[in-house]
Amino acid sequence: MPSQHSRLYRRLVREVAKASIAPRSQRNKEISANFRTLFDRNHQSKTFQHDMENILTFMHSQRQYKMLLERYNPLIDLTAEERIEATARRVGLNMPSSDTLAAIQTASRYLAEDLQTVVFPTETVYGLGALALDASASARIFATKGRPPDNPLIVHVSSQRMLLSLLPAGYILPSAYRVLIDRFWPGPLTLLFPRDPVKIPNIITAGQPTVAIRMPSHPVARALIAVSNSPLAAPSANSSGKPSPTRAEHVLGDLGGKVGLVLDGGLCDVGLESTVVDGLHEDGNIRVLRPGGVPVEDIERVLIESFNQGTVPKVLVHRRDFLDEDIERAPTTPGMKYRHYSPSVPVKLLWTISKPPHGEEAITPLDLLNSLKRSLTSCTPLKVGLMTPSDSSIAGGLVNDTEIQWHQYVLGSLAEPAVTAQRLFDGFLTLEKAGVDIILVEEVSEDREGLAIMNRVKKAAGEACWIMMAV
Repeated sequence: MPSQHSRLYRRLVREVAKASIAPRSQRNKEISANFRTLFDRNHQSKTFQHDMENILTFMHSQRQYKMLLERYNPLIDLTAEERIEATARRVGLNMPSSDTLAAIQTASRYLAEDLQTVVFPTETVYGLGALALDASASARIFATKGRPPDNPLIVHVSSQRMLLSLLPAGYILPSAYRVLIDRFWPGPLTLLFPRDPVKIPNIITAGQPTVAIRMPSHPVARALIAVSNSPLAAPSANSSGKPSPTRAEHVLGDLGGKVGLVLDGGLCDVGLESTVVDGLHEDGNIRVLRPGGVPVEDIERVLIESFNQGTVPKVLVHRRDFLDEDIERAPTTPGMKYRHYSPSVPVKLLWTISKPPHGEEAITPLDLLNSLKRSLTSCTPLKVGLMTPSDSSIAGGLVNDTEIQWHQYVLGSLAEPAVTAQRLFDGFLTLEKAGVDIILVEEVSEDREGLAIMNRVKKAAGEACWIMMAV
């Protein structure tokens, strides 16, 4: 075979290999053999060479086209199995496609045909999903969780095309939203959009004029939405007010027989709910209604780097930078009105960084121990759950007291708030299951994920005390 034809043949074989998603050992060797025979028979034909160049160009363009589809819209021109595989590859996971596909197809039938709820993993927490555009299906979420009807739901989509299908006709995304979507979707960021009442049932938004929407990054979640071919409403899969589940066993221990199907995706990567952002005000600023998986610092940085439509919007955090009594009375997003994240045992927050407010006095660790012992109502040892950073300044002195039966749950180090975020709810539920009488949680700095961590701890804690640390 002449050298020019040899090079063309090798390029064609490589392109065939790149076009296949199967392992090299499973690729169809007959294709390469047939091309070899064609090249041997037509090695002197310039027309054949020209045709092969065109075929090569066509195959390369088709591969690039499919790569773009996988990157930007897993709904177009892909089979159900390809959607799952493409989503998994996008986030660097290698999912067992046959078993996963079968489970997702079963779950999609529960959702789309039976209008039932399904529990599925996301990168934040496990969600209790139902068809977002069917009011009767979404009503099952409220019944299963015991959720108040004035607590809105977040709608989950699998693609930007699905997002646009939910918005009012002719709606133009704000420039800041385009920046945030480009950087943080798919991922743990929820955005508020104007609600189209013709498309979005009233039950989803609790009668509010806006709807909260996000695109999860977990491949099982994205694939389930895509295969179901419908956006899913999905709050955390727990009884209302309880800690959010970050493992499938958390769901089974709480909701038990109330749900018909649970997709087990292992431990959630983020461990806290999404950050909820409202960018719909006339001033163009970004209001963080609920801190979560995307740190406020990252939102600020991305806007500074990428916003090029005039003055960079300010990022304002609810209750830190602004107050809004109306939104607290009639919330536009979950997690703002009711007490949340509380295990069945009391939680006490130990303020070890912040100074006590006027009228409050700090106590020593010894004072804390004595107050715990005074709470004993029987001869059995007091069981105390202790959730502290791995490099805590207070834990060592507490657990040395042997009159108390300590159950330690170590969070991340002070320098790793993301680890603490992932472990927070698992800590609550693990210590609850261990049968402790009270859970003590040490304060962390409200930087990066720490802002969301303290938001959850403050909502879960029924009481708090300020600890005077030795200098």
